[in-house]
Amino acid sequence: MSKRGWIIIGVIVLAVLAYFGWQRANRPPELPPYKTQSVVRGDLREEISANGVLNPVRVVNVGTQVSGTVQALYADFNDKVAAGQLLLRLDPALFNSALAQSDAALANARANAALQAANARRAGELVAKDYISRQDYETTLAAARTTAAQVAQAEARVRQDRANLEFSVIRSPVSGVVISRQIDIGQTVAAAFNTPTLFQIARDLTQMQIEASVAEADIAKVQRGQRVEFTVDAYGLRSFAGTVDQIRLNPTTQQNVVTYTVIVTAANPDGTLLPGMTANASFLVSDLKGALLVPNAALSFKPDDWKPQRTGNRGGNSDAKRVQDMVTVFVLEGDQAKPRRIKLGAADADNSVVVSGELTPGEQIITGSNKTEKKGGLFGPPPGTTGRPGGRSNKGEGKSGS
Repeated sequence: MSKRGWIIIGVIVLAVLAYFGWQRANRPPELPPYKTQSVVRGDLREEISANGVLNPVRVVNVGTQVSGTVQALYADFNDKVAAGQLLLRLDPALFNSALAQSDAALANARANAALQAANARRAGELVAKDYISRQDYETTLAAARTTAAQVAQAEARVRQDRANLEFSVIRSPVSGVVISRQIDIGQTVAAAFNTPTLFQIARDLTQMQIEASVAEADIAKVQRGQRVEFTVDAYGLRSFAGTVDQIRLNPTTQQNVVTYTVIVTAANPDGTLLPGMTANASFLVSDLKGALLVPNAALSFKPDDWKPQRTGNRGGNSDAKRVQDMVTVFVLEGDQAKPRRIKLGAADADNSVVVSGELTPGEQIITGSNKTEKKGGLFGPPPGTTGRPGGRSNKGEGKSGS
């Protein structure tokens, strides 16, 4: 080999040695085997989230009992109205005509009744002198009673037609604000089979309510008088406060999801909240101060070589039941993962409260592993195993057990 070839080989060898030397000198620090967090005392708020629609506490639907054409409107959207105030008038022509016809029928019935009454008096005088038979007298008396009944019937018809004329004038039954008007001038109102709604009047917009849909898994944590905080999209992060007023027992099922309607009342003194707004509500279940907290990530960690101890509840033993209610977490002692049995209480998205157990503040609780799985390839283990001795799979680490 020529001198030039030896020089090239030497340069390559020096480059390889320099590369491995640089890697050795700049090797990253070795990670600890586990990820840990300190067990601390802190505050925790357990909340339930639900959505609902804001509505006035009391809304009155104003309708009509008679049919007709709208002749005049005296109230519009957002108008404040008083009880008895005129809202709408239907065309009274047909009602006046029916009333006039009833008055005429009443006058005819009264005239006929007067004639039959006079006949009955004369027949009474004649039957007393035996000028007519008893049967003729009773026939005349029955005719007088029939016409008297016809007068009463005609009077009832007049009262009905007069009431229909009065019903053609729609007045507000309560004081409040018109939040909906569903009729316009010239439109025909048909009240043949049901009562059409003409106006919706909110009695008091300073008091609003949320009809929140709460999932069946959370409904047991909702109690009457419970504090609720909510936001609406119109005001961003501004928070409003309310109180649970009613838990309705009638469930709603949509796509196999069962929810219950919870009524939340909220004050609205400045009129900021408007009917129909969507409220994002948070029901305050518990607000704990200085509680012992563990991260939720620690509840799902289990070492590969750990085998859960199986417990039973034979004969309804209360001690065994108490053991079953507890979960196992692991703390780092030296470089070893040691199991601890604890009982959990309230929880939020990040932490859970330790009600009882073997944990103390300041201990390092394990939340995960820093060991990485080697991918299958030329120098790696086959898929489904790890680079650890024994080839144990890591798929079960995310499952909680006790």
